[in-house]
Amino acid sequence: MSKLQAFLPQHLLTDFAGFLANLKIRWIKNRLIQYFVWRYPVNLAEAANSNPYEYENFNAFFTRALKPSARPIAPGIFDLVSPADGCISQLGNIDHHQIFQAKGHHFTVQDLLGGDQKLAETFIDGSFLTVYLAPKDYHRVHMPIDGHLLQMIYVPGKLFSVNFKTAACTPNLFAQNERVIAIFQTSIGKVAVILVGAMIVGSIETVWAGTILSPRQSSVENWHYDQPIHLRRGEELGRFKLGSTVIVLLENEKVTWDSHLASTNPVCMGEKLGVLKPDQW
Repeated sequence: MSKLQAFLPQHLLTDFAGFLANLKIRWIKNRLIQYFVWRYPVNLAEAANSNPYEYENFNAFFTRALKPSARPIAPGIFDLVSPADGCISQLGNIDHHQIFQAKGHHFTVQDLLGGDQKLAETFIDGSFLTVYLAPKDYHRVHMPIDGHLLQMIYVPGKLFSVNFKTAACTPNLFAQNERVIAIFQTSIGKVAVILVGAMIVGSIETVWAGTILSPRQSSVENWHYDQPIHLRRGEELGRFKLGSTVIVLLENEKVTWDSHLASTNPVCMGEKLGVLKPDQW
């Protein structure tokens, strides 16, 4: 499947999907939403607006807000929470600079971070979490911990699908795909939250910069933030227009993952995934 995807016009197909998803022509956007709700088990009861046809276009429906009570944030002051709804693809420790993708496949922190060796050294022997967002899921991404924004990096790349099947057979998948990297300073050191693009992901947005991937650049772009942009745990960080994957990187010995977590476990945004080590605060 990944070999077939390599020959597809990935960016052209993605741009066309983005065009359709942004159309405000009522009968077209309603048909798209109607098909999507039929095709996937979307839980409209938890949406802030549960009428799918009142959204201005498909993207507005896809990135719909939830009712305030739908995703309670874990209460413990040392709890690290899930940044998104989805399934855990992988989580665990970074082996020096190698991150586990799937059986037989790893990728390096430096490759994931767009080749920035100095930044990659921050996360040597650290911890990582990869969450895959399926089409049915809530597609806003939130902060796993309090932090203030230091840097944002845009890395151009491929647009392979990021589902479990593709991850199992495509080497270096997440370090090949287009992505937006946000680096935060937190009470336990630096934390990276990486939004990975994929086939038909029309764009990625952040709350501080708006749309990042449309139109797409052809080179790595870097933004540094001297003025504080502070986001609290559970606050919205960004969103996917048509869904993808979130990767979180932490420094060495900063978190103990909950023992019940494993690959394919479903998670909800705000759910406790681990405990931050209090002696680091």
